[in-house]
Amino acid sequence: MDGSRDDTGGVEVQPRPTEVGLRTQIVRFVLTGGLSAVVDQGLNLLLHFVFGLGTTPAKALSFIAGTTVAYLINRRWTFAAEPSRARFAAVVALYATTFAVQVFLYKVLYEAFDDGVWWSTVAFVIAQGTATVINFVVQRAVIFRMR
Repeated sequence: MDGSRDDTGGVEVQPRPTEVGLRTQIVRFVLTGGLSAVVDQGLNLLLHFVFGLGTTPAKALSFIAGTTVAYLINRRWTFAAEPSRARFAAVVALYATTFAVQVFLYKVLYEAFDDGVWWSTVAFVIAQGTATVINFVVQRAVIFRMR
């Protein structure tokens, strides 16, 4: 039995999940993001190059898969939260929003920097880093906050 009996006639009470510290959450979030990126890009390449799906549908499906993996792992492992369709919808909306922020920021930075692979990579890292920080803060403070 996972719960304990309380003093109200034997009703079982489930213990609260152990709250995880900020540092542990950040590490888990980054690891989850890495795995989700592998799922996203791996499926994208598989759908496009092996199964011949067009680039847009392949990327759309792989983004959905990567976002779903990120939600499931972050919900359970990073933030120890109960399943919720509302939380899932909020994560999808958040990822769509930060995707737009990332693309916009990358475009602005890419145009501001000198042309070339190095500066393109710098623009990508800044844009992706910004999106990752926004995702973590909103998920921790709003979507998966401990009650």
